[in-house]
Amino acid sequence: MAVRFYVDADTLGLAHSLVRLRGDVTYPGDPGGTFKGIHRPPCPVGTTDVADTVWIPIVAAAGWLVLTRDRSIARRPHELASVMASGARPVTISSKEKLDNWHLLEVVMTQWRRIEGVAQLPGPFIYGATRTSFTEIA
Repeated sequence: MAVRFYVDADTLGLAHSLVRLRGDVTYPGDPGGTFKGIHRPPCPVGTTDVADTVWIPIVAAAGWLVLTRDRSIARRPHELASVMASGARPVTISSKEKLDNWHLLEVVMTQWRRIEGVAQLPGPFIYGATRTSFTEIA
């Protein structure tokens, strides 16, 4: 099973939960692993302190959909430019309340079919996800 989803450093707790449930997820600093007998290679984003403008093109080039908590990604000119130039495909968990890992997982699970749907689309785009909504931001 090939990696299809990259979970940003701002949601590492979510990332650690998802890699135990799915073989197609990675995160910055992921040493790789085995899921149901299939090997997942180490993530090319080796640490969590890599600038957004550096990791976004790496992840986009790999063809991975991004899960992030960065609600401001579309409002920061350098990040938006990086998304657009690289063809990246982030889905940001855009709930206004501060969510713990359980509630981040709740948003992802509630919107999973929509996340899977946009994972099939070419980028660039940015979607926002909450428990009750899934909307295109850019």
